Amino acid sequence: MVEVDKTEKILTAALKLFLENGYRGTTMEEIAKTAGVSKQTLYTHFGDKEGLFKALVTKVSKQKFNLVWAKPLRGKPEVVLRNLANRIIREVSEPEYLDFIHLIVTEVKNYPEFAQLCLTNISKPAISILTNYLENCPYLNLEDPEAVAHIFVNSILYHVLTQERLEAKKVIPIESKRLINNLIKLIVKN
Repeated sequence: MVEVDKTEKILTAALKLFLENGYRGTTMEEIAKTAGVSKQTLYTHFGDKEGLFKALVTKVSKQKFNLVWAKPLRGKPEVVLRNLANRIIREVSEPEYLDFIHLIVTEVKNYPEFAQLCLTNISKPAISILTNYLENCPYLNLEDPEAVAHIFVNSILYHVLTQERLEAKKVIPIESKRLINNLIKLIVKN
């Protein structure tokens, strides 16, 4: 239990510092000081800064995945897809999470494995779950459920990222409800 608490303290401190200072601007020394542990403890637990950041990506990704995707997708597509879209928007719109994704994107050129780890822990299983639902939903007869799953999830993610981070709500605003309603119509119509 003590090790879990220590690991949690380290990851919490690391997240705070990475969001404040960026990946390159954060040192293991700062993380150790903020977490109240020795640098040796950091290196023992995570190997190096890259290992620590990967552990953080895995933790944050799995937490977000569970918040959105833990509930089984069952029922009529209009209800299932609307509920799912609203959960995605609610969880992805959280400012700290958007900042974390921004951090991963800014480091993708130097550390593509950070983005790949995030996609492996969130996007890949999410697309798989939604594809399975779309394939087996008795109310739908889709030609390519996997492509539809990508379109659905990626449209919602793009919507949140552009509206919230690229200030699209000032230039090309669209309400989430309107986007969701039309996505569902496109899918259920088939």
